[in-house]
Amino acid sequence: MAQFYGYSNRFKEYFKENSTLFEQTLLSEAVNVKDKIDEIMRVGNIDLVNNAHTLVMYIINGEDESLKKFAEQEGIAWATHSIDLSFKLEWVHSIRRTLWLFIEKYYKESEFEQMKDFFELETEINNRVDDFLNTFFIRYSVYKDSLIKSQQQLVENLSVQIIPINDSIFVLPLVGTMDTKRAEILQEKVLTKVSELRIATLILDLSGVAVMDRESIIELKKSIDGLNMMGCKTVITGLRKEIVREVMSAGLTFNYQTETLATLQQALSKYFLPQMD
Repeated sequence: MAQFYGYSNRFKEYFKENSTLFEQTLLSEAVNVKDKIDEIMRVGNIDLVNNAHTLVMYIINGEDESLKKFAEQEGIAWATHSIDLSFKLEWVHSIRRTLWLFIEKYYKESEFEQMKDFFELETEINNRVDDFLNTFFIRYSVYKDSLIKSQQQLVENLSVQIIPINDSIFVLPLVGTMDTKRAEILQEKVLTKVSELRIATLILDLSGVAVMDRESIIELKKSIDGLNMMGCKTVITGLRKEIVREVMSAGLTFNYQTETLATLQQALSKYFLPQMD
């Protein structure tokens, strides 16, 4: 967008200066979503308003690769927490409408009237919003299908489903009750998969694990130690307070190479999504 008389930089400053008005306008456009913002934050640690600002900045700056990776991260987060997709659809369309209202206001104030450039700009912005939505829904569907397949296999034979995010980052989502038998199967399968796929970073998402006894925690720690010995960094997300209490009462600690984060989305933001300048 920089070809439009420095449009990108000037509009970016305009957008930042009017960020509060943008939020107010966006909330007035997103009629059904605005009352669900706190609930979505609580359930999935997804900050809709902040993410709207991030999306708009990627669009304004023409950061297509970052936009698509951001869409993939969002798709995984929404699939993980089974949040109603209708809210996401309304929210993104509201962002689109609000962004165009701001562009119209900016043009009127700057007396920018060259229609050819305007229509080229319209194509760029709408294409980027559509790319975000398409990438989001593709990643949502793929990850959701993987979660369902993982849960089905768990019920059938306690197998382990490791889901690729890219060539080096994989996610292992665990759900249900973790007992010693399952922890032993986990250890065998995961070590084999990490060796076969040469996984550099494994995100172990425990947000779906409701119960985990002391013996299974010990077995899980052995698995993590083994992964670190193989050069695979382990990131644990979603530890429930009940499991944390069990870890503390057992006097266990994970080694210094193992990182713990509150949510899967935080892990993806740190290891998958490039930070915006």
